Amino acid sequence: MKWSKYFIPTLKEVPSEAEAVSHRLMIRAGLIRKLASGAYTYLPLGLRTLKKVEDIIREEMDSSGAIELFMPSMQPVELWHESGRFKALGEDLITYKDRHNRVIVFGPTHEEVITDLVKNHVNSYKQLPITLYQIQTKFRDEVRPRFGVIRSREFIMKDAYSFDKDWEGLDESYKKMYEAYERIFKRCGLKAIAVEADSGVMGGDVSHEFMVLSESGEDLLAHCTACGYAGSLSVAEVKIAGHKAEGKEKPLQEVETPGVTTIEKVGHLLKIKPDEMVKTLIYVADEKPVAVLIRGDHEANEAKIKKFLKCQAMEMASEDIIKKVTCGPVGFSGPKGLEDIKIIADNSIKGMVNFVTGANKKDRHFINTNIDRDFKVNEWADLRMITDKDLCPKCNKNIKIEHAIEMGHVFKLGLKYSKAMKAEFSDEDGKLKPMVMGCYGIGVNRIIAIAIELHNDKKGIIWPLAIAPFQVIIIPINYKEENVKAVADNIYEELGKLGIEVLLDDRDESAGIKFNDAELIGIPISVVIGDRGLKKGILEIKIRETGKVLEVKKEELKDRIPSLLIA
Repeated sequence: MKWSKYFIPTLKEVPSEAEAVSHRLMIRAGLIRKLASGAYTYLPLGLRTLKKVEDIIREEMDSSGAIELFMPSMQPVELWHESGRFKALGEDLITYKDRHNRVIVFGPTHEEVITDLVKNHVNSYKQLPITLYQIQTKFRDEVRPRFGVIRSREFIMKDAYSFDKDWEGLDESYKKMYEAYERIFKRCGLKAIAVEADSGVMGGDVSHEFMVLSESGEDLLAHCTACGYAGSLSVAEVKIAGHKAEGKEKPLQEVETPGVTTIEKVGHLLKIKPDEMVKTLIYVADEKPVAVLIRGDHEANEAKIKKFLKCQAMEMASEDIIKKVTCGPVGFSGPKGLEDIKIIADNSIKGMVNFVTGANKKDRHFINTNIDRDFKVNEWADLRMITDKDLCPKCNKNIKIEHAIEMGHVFKLGLKYSKAMKAEFSDEDGKLKPMVMGCYGIGVNRIIAIAIELHNDKKGIIWPLAIAPFQVIIIPINYKEENVKAVADNIYEELGKLGIEVLLDDRDESAGIKFNDAELIGIPISVVIGDRGLKKGILEIKIRETGKVLEVKKEELKDRIPSLLIA
């Protein structure tokens, strides 16, 4: 491909709206252009890389035994009501009404569609197991699209779905997909960390996210460098059992705290530390209020709370419900005096004595609150977020909390969809049983952004070879010079015949502009052709990743380039 005949609109300026490194470089290098909030056009260079990522995914999915299909983006809302997920996704769903007044969902994912398809065509254990996948555009009405294609409203996903006759079969299907994901990310030049994760609205009890550490990541993960344990903050187990009791119980005392409703402000007023306070959070779980007690210096983990309560839906209680349950205003809730409501407490509160809680009265708190004497805890559990002060739940060594970006997520769905949508098969005894399902997603366009996040410098992108839009760029200095042009054209043709993807910068531009653009778009290998070098019969090869410059004889180039690509 010749640059002058291609479409590569590079930019010198850093886009003002771009926050992440990958977002800035994808715009500057001419990979994408924003159409609207969360929606991007893929320009030719970006599309070439996108297709390479898709090819790698297809190769690994096919080799794992998965079968490709393609499903519609437009989905009847009835399927979402049938699975029970319409309310769960809420405003994230993008819907519209067609001319017949039917509600249509623009699919953010395809569990309902694939289950509906398979249940109508698979009815015997002899047809199982089967894993089907697609690569397709998805839609989600993100509240705040950011970081370019990392978090957008329109995005490209590979989603796969496995159907097995039993749980042992699901374990095997899950393992195949897990291993395929490891190969995919490795081939794309990405070091993935597989972490235990919360299944969220997808369902199921077991899931793993494939993450990469990045400062631009909106997710946080806890990982141990000693034993290799890794878990998202939503599921990372806290091993500390609780507080050590210190001192004797003091008489309960109600104190004035005018207008003070936060842990920080209460602590400042009463001159106490956050770990000497307990906050009472009121949730509504499956339409029933529940009180959750968390130590003042910790953060409640709603994924853990929801899992512990085994509820389908959970949210923070409204102001009206809090007033009804506690008989007090928001910001002053406490466990003492709560009636007809379940109280669950985080393990870190065990053993605490003489702590501060809300008094369920405006501008009032209790000091010297104590468990059992002043209130009863119905159940204890790990209900909080892990912190970097906690120890690894597996080996008791120190852990790190770091930002990360999710690339893929695999789930053991189990019977969630097959039961709800009656996806059944006849077993060996002729009995009807629900299929056991798994689902497996990869953010295809996210892989491009993540590769750039991990592989860049001040000059631009440094592409991993497997997903680079071109493998080699030829940079002739003064292409108008007859001898330079002849050599450049000849090398371009020779490398092309070898099946090497070559970009020839045939523009009438200065050497500085050509070098800057080549480094910005990040092609792995540059071949520099100048009149001065040609007089000596020498060409320069520059390796983008290392900056190393090699001098080779002109006649040796077509043999040297393939060996460098293999290396």
